[in-house]
Amino acid sequence: MAQISSVEPNVDKIEYEGRVFYLVGTAHVSRSSVELAEQTIRRYQPDTVAIELDEQRYSSLLNPERWRETDIFRVIREGKSYLLMAQLALAGFQKKLGNKLDVKPGEEMIAAANVAKEVDAEIALIDRSVKTTLKRAWSSAGLWSMTKIFFSMIGALFTSEELDEEDIEKLKSTDALELMVEQFSDYLPGVKVALVDERDCYLAEKMRQAPGETVVAVVGAAHVPGIKRVFGTDIDLEALDELPPPKRSIQIFSWGFPILILGMIIYGFINAGAETSAQMMKAWILWNGTLASLGTLIALAHPLTIVTAFVAAPITSLNPMIAAGWVCGLVEALLKKPRIKDLETIADDISTVRGVWTNRVSKILLVIVFANLGSSIGTIIGFGTIASLL
Repeated sequence: MAQISSVEPNVDKIEYEGRVFYLVGTAHVSRSSVELAEQTIRRYQPDTVAIELDEQRYSSLLNPERWRETDIFRVIREGKSYLLMAQLALAGFQKKLGNKLDVKPGEEMIAAANVAKEVDAEIALIDRSVKTTLKRAWSSAGLWSMTKIFFSMIGALFTSEELDEEDIEKLKSTDALELMVEQFSDYLPGVKVALVDERDCYLAEKMRQAPGETVVAVVGAAHVPGIKRVFGTDIDLEALDELPPPKRSIQIFSWGFPILILGMIIYGFINAGAETSAQMMKAWILWNGTLASLGTLIALAHPLTIVTAFVAAPITSLNPMIAAGWVCGLVEALLKKPRIKDLETIADDISTVRGVWTNRVSKILLVIVFANLGSSIGTIIGFGTIASLL
């Protein structure tokens, strides 16, 4: 059984099976967290330094110019535009805080890795892949919950509320974090499991598996209570790494809804005549096309993209394999291909309303989001109109 004691504020000592683990809780945009991570590693000269990163995020922090390599066409084709936009929103929010406090997001993790090399310690990346975490969160929460989180993140970019370093340090206290986690659990329980609880277990087990007699682990302070609670218990990493299968209910709805729409139009033709059937098709085309076009117009898309939205939305709404936003995003990307400059400045640009609409990468993502939103609303209204004509 693990023996846990507090060494100093935000540093805990865990003794387990003859080994010693020092758990450092940090805030990701705090100068004092950078210093605490460095000091702890130098003081205890560990065999291994474990950091709360996966391979992808570690690579991104080591190579901040990685945005230049982003293939926006591939992102759209693979349906990862929402994932990219969520990552950009989080990066932009952290960058805004970091600029104010003169700290780069994740700097304490890079500092820990650098000092690990300095003291000749191994580096262990102990966090779960961000893609796996987001997919499991999506599966647990469902569309509505993830939509709320997504737009909350976007809204956070433009908030005028200011946080100074003192406020951030207060957030690292266990009581404050536990209260926030409890509120998060009440608000979005499924998401909290994937983002917090599962990762607490994952971090704890990967930390335990790190080689050496002495290990210093640098993690976000929000994970410290959970790691201490589960450290040394039986944790199945393979189960935590499994990607959830598509929900059967979503698959049934995705294919069933288009069949229902087509069935209603055919039923209208058989029972009410060609004129009613034509009215149904007209309503479907107008509502879908018009609202999808309006979405791309709000995103200030190219005129040809707006026309594409009108043509594509009524068709893609009946095809669960493709979305109107993807088609519009590809057209916008072809017409206004992102420049190196857009990829270099995107983290700064997305921190302002004007920047989001002028940077070609974020603008393409806006086109995708608003085209899909318009098409979704059009689908709902179009369905209601068709049903009323039966």
